[in-house]
Amino acid sequence: MSGDTWHTLAVAVSLVLIIEGIIPFLYPARWRQLVARLAETDDRTMRIIGLSSMLLGLALLYLFNN
Repeated sequence: MSGDTWHTLAVAVSLVLIIEGIIPFLYPARWRQLVARLAETDDRTMRIIGLSSMLLGLALLYLFNN
C-alpha cells in the first residue's frame, strides 16, 4: 500500500473512534443501557444489524466517492 492509502486508512479509523466515542462521552448512563440491551440480543439479530450497518456504510462510501 502506498503512503496515501495508509494515511487515508489512519484518518478513517481516527474518525470512527471519534464518532464512536461521542455517545458514551455525552450520555454514559444511556450508553450502559444500550450495551446491556445489546448483550441480551440474539445472534441472528446482531448479524442483521451488523450487515445493515456494513451495507449502509458501503452505499454511503459509493455515493461520496462518485
